[in-house]
Amino acid sequence: MRTFGGGNTEIPFGGSILGFRGAVAAEHYLSAQAGMDVLKQGGNAFDAAAAATLVEGIVNPHMFTIGGECPMLLYPTKEAKVVAINGNTESPARATLDAYQRLGFDLIPPEGVFSAGVPAAFSALMTMLSHYGFLPFEMVAQPAYLIARDGFPAHQGLIQMPKFSIQANREKFLDMWSASSKLYLGPNKSVPVLGQRLKNPAMAGLLDALINEARNHQKNGRETGLKAALKMFYQGDIAREIDAFVTGQGGFLGRTDLAQFQTFIEEPVSVEFFDTTIFKCGPWSQGPVFLQLLRLLEGFDLVGMGHNSADYLHIWTEAAKLAYADREQFYADPRFVDVPMNELLSVEYNVKRRSLIDLQQASGLHRPGDPRRLRALLPDDEVFFRANWGYGTVHVAVVDGQGNMAALSPSGGWISGNEIIPSLGFPLTTRLQTFYLDARHPNVVAPCKRPRTTLSPSLAFRQGRPWMVFGTMGGDQQDQWTSQFFLNRVLFKMSVQEAIEAPKITFDHSPAIFYPHDAFPRKVRLEGRISNTVVDQLNRRGHLAELESDWAAGFICAVARDEEGCLEVGADPRGNKASVFPACALAW
Repeated sequence: MRTFGGGNTEIPFGGSILGFRGAVAAEHYLSAQAGMDVLKQGGNAFDAAAAATLVEGIVNPHMFTIGGECPMLLYPTKEAKVVAINGNTESPARATLDAYQRLGFDLIPPEGVFSAGVPAAFSALMTMLSHYGFLPFEMVAQPAYLIARDGFPAHQGLIQMPKFSIQANREKFLDMWSASSKLYLGPNKSVPVLGQRLKNPAMAGLLDALINEARNHQKNGRETGLKAALKMFYQGDIAREIDAFVTGQGGFLGRTDLAQFQTFIEEPVSVEFFDTTIFKCGPWSQGPVFLQLLRLLEGFDLVGMGHNSADYLHIWTEAAKLAYADREQFYADPRFVDVPMNELLSVEYNVKRRSLIDLQQASGLHRPGDPRRLRALLPDDEVFFRANWGYGTVHVAVVDGQGNMAALSPSGGWISGNEIIPSLGFPLTTRLQTFYLDARHPNVVAPCKRPRTTLSPSLAFRQGRPWMVFGTMGGDQQDQWTSQFFLNRVLFKMSVQEAIEAPKITFDHSPAIFYPHDAFPRKVRLEGRISNTVVDQLNRRGHLAELESDWAAGFICAVARDEEGCLEVGADPRGNKASVFPACALAW
């Protein structure tokens, strides 16, 4: 017989990718290769993560550029503890509630310089490298520099993805953003074709300048070089270019905002779930919603219900509604707002919240709780409602042979959100759109405040030892999709790639963090690989459930390390199947 293999349909597309020396998962094969190259050159997980992220900002600019943000969760073996790096943007000193209202805004717009805050990603990367990296900056940045200088093949997501791609923004580039048009459109104003070489000369020049600045100062040590490059970005010529670009359009961001910006290293928040401990960034991110969801779900026999059964998906959805309602009511920059984080994640509070879940009926209500008074529901007169009740990211996950772990969620600075700064080759973040212009809301805009963000990297221990890093793009859905991945791993004993590829569900019930903060009560979307019978059963319980395409819910990258040091890495095929980005997982 001239046959090869058995064609086992139970094996996931990605198979099992295993190694001992290092593993990288990223949203583009060139960024994954950059991370792996750095590992092979003697770098650690943090050097590799920085290299991969810098490349992501060039090859996936519809999802992230260096003008955006980069929250992180790290496990450095030398400290033997998890740290969070607050890689979030910060509002300018002149970005007051009154200033926006005087300009006639009732919401901060989703694009343009009025939604621009400090580009935080570079500071976050340099903070990680300074504290935990090993290699000099030139070795970390070299892959990105070469790709910006020599070009990369245009991929389907960058060309055609709805809302974010070059095709989707072509008319805006031509009408308003000439620098973006010059960089991404051909001489005849055409959209690139698949495989066409795309170069970014201005970005190459920027990276070359930063590399030289670091090299010229590192004779006094690697960290001195990193600090010199950081100063050049936030206090030198690059800051001057950003200031001129924004002030020339009447925006708020200026050199003083850049010069005084700091990246904070913080304690993460965490909860235990069965034999695992899961760590997330603080309430300036949506990360704690994942933890509260686990607290609510631990009171149910999810395994007994069966994976992706109607009972399982109903309980998951109803618990998620409660956790997301608390996110909307309480999460904000904790330097400005007293967020009752301990109470929100307490067992006692979530026992009371869990009692609100009807096992047979979907709720159509927005129901935040009262954690300070340990009550299941907040009084109606204290609930924040918007009148209309009724974006893109990448992820980099790296673990090295020594057990260092890095989970990074770079995002923002999208080519759809702001014009390319001609001399620098990147656009600024538009993350300020997630603020509210309502003084009653904890996430109201204020000078030098960090907006609530959807960015949500994850790091988990199992049986007391570092186990797994993971994350996804997807805005409000990030913790929806990663929580299902996590439950697949912990409760249903799936491999990394099986847990990534398993069909998932998405709900749109809760107000979105992004402009215009809309909500669609009871709406649930299920990937088409879940049966129509389950959809019908959910609809009979009051959900507005519908099937979408087979591969639409999640773009997860993950690396796990077992007790023997074997690394298992996975990347989501949805990136390719949905024409978003060509995700890749590599092990060595």
